[in-house]
Parts: sequence; C-alpha cells; structure tokens
Amino acid sequence: MKLLILDAGHCLSLALAREASRRTDTELIIEQGTTITSAQLQEITPDAVIIPPLAHPLSMAPADVMAHADAVDVCVDACQAQGIALVWCVSDQLYEDGFEIPIDEHVVPAPRDESLRRLVQAGDRIRAEYHRHLIVRLGPLFALEGSHAWLNEIIDSLMIGQSARAAEDVIFCPTSADAVAMALIGMLQQQVCGADAWGAYHLAGTEPVSAFTFTSMVRTQLATHLEGRGESVALGEVQALNHHHDAKLRRVLNCRRVLDVFGVHQKPWRLEVGRMLDAWCLRREQQQGEGTGELA
Repeated sequence: MKLLILDAGHCLSLALAREASRRTDTELIIEQGTTITSAQLQEITPDAVIIPPLAHPLSMAPADVMAHADAVDVCVDACQAQGIALVWCVSDQLYEDGFEIPIDEHVVPAPRDESLRRLVQAGDRIRAEYHRHLIVRLGPLFALEGSHAWLNEIIDSLMIGQSARAAEDVIFCPTSADAVAMALIGMLQQQVCGADAWGAYHLAGTEPVSAFTFTSMVRTQLATHLEGRGESVALGEVQALNHHHDAKLRRVLNCRRVLDVFGVHQKPWRLEVGRMLDAWCLRREQQQGEGTGELA
C-alpha cells in the first residue's frame, strides 16, 4: 500500500512516517505542501492521500483556517480526477459548543465561528461528491515533535520554569499522534483489501479530561521521570483558565464505530504520555552524554 501524506512537518505526518518504517506493507511518500494536483497523483499513484488536521482551529487566524479549507478543496478535485481515496483528519473543535453526551459520527458539526463553518462546508462537499473518503475527527493531538504536537510545548514550558496555562472547563479526550497513525494505516490496509467502509469516523484517547488536568498530569509524570533519573528541576506551575463560567463544555467523541467497523481500539492517553516521556528522557540523557563526551 502506498500512501501520500501532506504537510511534512505536522506531528501526525511524522507519526505516520515512524509507523510505516516499522512495517513492510506500507510505503509512504510525504509532501512538504498542503495541496496536491491531479498530475502529481497520476505520477505518484498512491492508494490514498492523507491530510493532517488543524489541531486547534479555534485559536488560529481565520485566514489560515480558510486557506486550509481551500487546500482541502483542491485535494478533493485531484483525488476525484484520479479516483484516489482521500483521508481528511479534522479537530474535535469543529463541535464548537460541545455536547452533554458523547458525540456520534452522524452528528455533523454546526459551529458558529465563520472559519469553522468553512471547514464544515469542505466536509459537506466531500460527503456529497466523493464516495471514497474517510473523514476522521480527532481529539486534541499530542506528540513530542512536529507542528501541532502540544506535548512538546508543555514540556518545554515546564522545563524552563514557565507557567503552563490550560483550560479547566473544556472536557475532551487527548489523542496520541502515534495511536492515530497506527489506526489510519490499519484502516486503510483494510480498505485496500476491499472493506469499502468509507465515511466519517471518530478517534480519540480514552478518559475525558480537561486541558488543565492533562497538563497537570504531564507535569507530575515529568517530575517523577526526572527524579527517577536523579535530576532536580524546578518545573513551572500549571495555571487553570476558565472560559465557560456557567458549565463545562464537553467535546467527547464516541469512538464505537471505528471499533465495530475496523477493530480499532482507543488508546489510553495516560499510557501514551508515559511512553513518550520515557522516550523524551532517554533522548535527553543521550544529548547530555554527547555534550560531555560520554556514551549514554
């Protein structure tokens, strides 16, 4: 299976590259840009094109969000012309006002924000015009490297003693970029083998939490990892923010359909954070060893 990934520096693109390198059944071609032409697809002949998400469109400049939607439209045209499957990952922030109960796939986002509405329009067009698509709505992504990675930003702030500010009144399911990469490749392998299960799916980590709770847990685990290696670092504090004073806003994705159709299980984000912090500490030790001329 050959996959074409757009936006090379995105944390999901990097995760897909790592996952593909561990497999013998998946070839990856990664483009720097965020669009693709019909001529390029004819030359590359991938089985699918994957567009990584805007992880936090609500906090981005509206012009950047609009530009992303325009780029998606260009990709749809190219994929249609060549009959190549399109996978577009989108943020759970499209459900701007949240829901009291877990959100099913059939619930199409209806945001008030104009730029978010433009993303929904792009999704509506895909569903109406092109059968061979997967729209995968994701909880907030986290990873150690790449754009939109989040976790690396938290660690960097804490390590230099800066406060990490995080909302306490928005509930969601943090989602490991590595887990998403594994799931997407598994889903597409089944599609290539004839599953023909196109449509919209939700994919997120287990256990709904606030950004404040997630960030606080990262700080606790980071301190534990550092102490276990004999390091004493004065980490920054976690500061709670509140935007919705009347009630907490919940964006919890119901991921049952991706399990029923593809057998994809949600990954516990706590375990994924722990694994990533292990990797971060190991890399830190290696860098420190290189700095002193010692072998880590």
